[in-house]
Amino acid sequence: MGAIALPEMKKYHYSDSLATAGVAAGGVLGVLIPPSVILLVYGTATEQSIGKLFMAGIIPAILLMLLYMAAIFILAVRNPQLAPAGPKASWNERLRTLRGGLGEVLVVFSISIGGLFAGWFTPTEAGAVGAAGVLGVALWERKISWVNFKKSLSDTTRTTAMIMLMIAGAVVFGRLMAVSRVPFEFATWAGSLSWPPFAVMAVILFIYLILGCFIDALALVVLTIPIFYPVVVDVLGYDPIWFGVIIVMVVAMGVITPPVGMNVYIIKGVAPDIPLETIFKGIWPFLIAVIICLALLMVFPQMATFLPSLM
Repeated sequence: MGAIALPEMKKYHYSDSLATAGVAAGGVLGVLIPPSVILLVYGTATEQSIGKLFMAGIIPAILLMLLYMAAIFILAVRNPQLAPAGPKASWNERLRTLRGGLGEVLVVFSISIGGLFAGWFTPTEAGAVGAAGVLGVALWERKISWVNFKKSLSDTTRTTAMIMLMIAGAVVFGRLMAVSRVPFEFATWAGSLSWPPFAVMAVILFIYLILGCFIDALALVVLTIPIFYPVVVDVLGYDPIWFGVIIVMVVAMGVITPPVGMNVYIIKGVAPDIPLETIFKGIWPFLIAVIICLALLMVFPQMATFLPSLM
């Protein structure tokens, strides 16, 4: 997404901090919207319905998207230089542009996402099918040259290698944390607190936020769920589906918070000319939006449990 969105925002003179931070923070939405791998792992570890967990993430994801939009709007109103207005297009031009590639988009989307929900592909395979579909459309319409094709392969290889190396480092560090038993000690301490349920829950979420800054999201869920889940569900009495959504959001915050915000470092790899400090500086409004979303979910848990209750 960074390779696609950042050049467009640069073309319209968006602030580097807003452009890069917006793309990095958008990654939090990806772990809430189905099919979420983290929700899948959580559901498997706790023996909860995967379908209900997927449904539970929809309303919080929409809420977080609206909060992101509100944050961007407030920033742009206070400082128009962050996101200067671009040239205005008429509705006829917008519709004409939309019609130009709508058919191809619908075909590729239907094959990849439709195949995913039909059970034909795994999420990874669906992504590969979608990429192949886009390549097929580009070849059919003669919109890609051999030079551009080689460049796209080179850029993809560099970006993938960078991401995989970062994930490998996160996995190794997660193993180190597991051997050191730091997550287990934190979890045992939080579970032994004789505080009101909401206070214990706040401590648990704070522990997840801190650990999420250093440990890969999947590794963190696998390491801590066996300890925290019985405390939250059996002792504190919270809904397990709601807890799954909360955990996903808190863990996802770790990928955009310093000092080890993986999404931020990935965006830095995509845009090497932008200083890391600039990206982290722009993250804070989006981080506040995630915290507000978490607070609303704590106060109104029905936002996560309403859709699953209809199943």
